Amino acid sequence: MTRFGRGPACTPLRQAIDAAAAVLDKAGVGSPKADAELLAAHAAGVDRGRLPFLEPGPDFFERYDALVAERVTRKPLQHIVGTAAFGPVTVEVGPGVFIPRPETEAMLEWAVAQPLSQEPLIVDLCTGTGALAFALSKHWPDARIIAVDDSESALEYAERNLAGTGIELIRADVTDPGLLPTLDGSVDLLVANPPYIPDGATLEPEVADHDPPHALFGGPDGMAVIDAIAELAARWLRIGGRCAVEHDDTTSEQTVEAFTRAGRFDDVIGRRDLTGRPRFVTAVRCR
Repeated sequence: MTRFGRGPACTPLRQAIDAAAAVLDKAGVGSPKADAELLAAHAAGVDRGRLPFLEPGPDFFERYDALVAERVTRKPLQHIVGTAAFGPVTVEVGPGVFIPRPETEAMLEWAVAQPLSQEPLIVDLCTGTGALAFALSKHWPDARIIAVDDSESALEYAERNLAGTGIELIRADVTDPGLLPTLDGSVDLLVANPPYIPDGATLEPEVADHDPPHALFGGPDGMAVIDAIAELAARWLRIGGRCAVEHDDTTSEQTVEAFTRAGRFDDVIGRRDLTGRPRFVTAVRCR
């Protein structure tokens, strides 16, 4: 079979993917070519990299057209295929839980570069699907990892995604100032991708219509949960413990200020994601 984009003629599969990409582009999908190929791979039950070698079965094109029609409505790709890739892991997703984004992988990369012991205590706040905790467990297989969320629906997904990992799931509100006092002064690494979008922000349909609002919005300025997490980190982290918190790309300075106000941190640094946007703040507990 001719590889995509090479040879004298396109295959029927390549023609179908190109047509789907054009339809998705017209519908406003941000990555029409990639989505068209991922949907084709899902319809065929193969990895995307196998598409150049695929000879579709007789019912492939009907399945593919149905999947593309779903995506045209701006239903998230991850909801259509039922999973989302995040760093070294793939997690189950669907209605009722926030879809992990590639932007958060910059925070994951920072986290796994930290000089922790082989058996650290790690806490993932606002865990959602559990993707970040799951990815960290791949780097520190002997760590004690605690994942926290207050959404019953999110925790149902996390329970399935983390089954057999040993990660501890706790249902709790991270804005509770008295949360889990047994962790005081003992956490080596705390990470969080909390609700941080300012109320009333305009969002893409995939987000506005499908991600749960509770996982998106963080109050008028987007800082309600982040402020609480900074206080928790000041209490939970051991001296020398590290934390990273994702934020809206408009609130990097406010997030730095939240950790500065907590009074127990140094090396408070605003960091950027893979696209160059302000994305998360890191800090080290110093006293």
